[in-house]
Amino acid sequence: MSAITVRTLTDGGQQPLQIAHEVAAFLAEARTTLDLAHYDLNLGAETAAVVGEAIRAAAGRGVAIRIAYNLDHRLPIPVPPPPEPDATLIASFGVPSKPIAGDPDLMHHKYVIRDGQSVWTGSMNWTDDSWSRQENVIVTVDSPQIAAAFTQDFEQLWESGTVEDSGRVTPRPNDVAGRAVRAWFTPGYGEDLSHRIAKFIGRAKQRVRICSPVLTAAPVLATLAQRVSEGRLDIAGCVDATQIGGVFHDWHQNGNAAWKIPLLERVLQAPFSGKPSTPYSSSSVHDFMHAKVTVADDVVFAGSFNLSRRGEKNAENVLEIHDAELADRLAKYVDDVRARYPRFGTAQPSLTG
Repeated sequence: MSAITVRTLTDGGQQPLQIAHEVAAFLAEARTTLDLAHYDLNLGAETAAVVGEAIRAAAGRGVAIRIAYNLDHRLPIPVPPPPEPDATLIASFGVPSKPIAGDPDLMHHKYVIRDGQSVWTGSMNWTDDSWSRQENVIVTVDSPQIAAAFTQDFEQLWESGTVEDSGRVTPRPNDVAGRAVRAWFTPGYGEDLSHRIAKFIGRAKQRVRICSPVLTAAPVLATLAQRVSEGRLDIAGCVDATQIGGVFHDWHQNGNAAWKIPLLERVLQAPFSGKPSTPYSSSSVHDFMHAKVTVADDVVFAGSFNLSRRGEKNAENVLEIHDAELADRLAKYVDDVRARYPRFGTAQPSLTG
């Protein structure tokens, strides 16, 4: 098995039970510890049975398991509101768990650390809609050094019980099977992460590909606008059109953020598509364009981090991976996703309304 594996999801491209069994297979290999940090863990009866059995079986063979999950809040933000993880389901696993207070910011991780050796991370929440109706990227890494970085972040969350005291993990370079990999965590290194991604976009010679529900982090937005205006770099991507519409609406209402409007409008003049996802409600299908990946030449940034100002303040994680083959694969994934949806300026909501 490769030390780094990537699994990509598309809307309708897989079924919830299929992903549930993949999750269970990862958990089934645990021998000593499992630490889970999840923004949203809310499953239907069939998928809950598969995942729950894997967790209870691991606990039954002596694996020490902890689950940290996001504690809801009601701060209005121009993206879907925080979920309400199924506390009853989590309690049914019979293992220690802790809600993490994110006031006003989110505990937005979706990771598992197994035996201090392996990490499962990416953009995918543990819900049936995430597993069947959303674009997502999952990354698994077998590396004690990367696992140690995630464990340091998890311990900060577990000990403090809050978002603001987490993410203070130095993003050191590691060699993982000949590939340079860094683990980034926010909020401790939130602004640094945005600047890091912007730097690689600014240095790119061949291509930039992006999937992100929104694009509001100032360093990334400004650098993208500059590179699009220069017209010399192959830049393309996909966002969530419904959420971008909410961003523009809020920026028009908020004079403090209005300066970003022409930057985002300029970026979206590049070949960016937008998924017309269903507007959020607790009872609607949650079919957001949810993948969070940036490719700049041969470097990949993938994890839970939206390219947003809010993401800098949330508890998030990103893997920076220097790997030409993986970059090619994920650039193609972005192109495949954006081909599924209308390009901005064709069938999208007004950018000025």
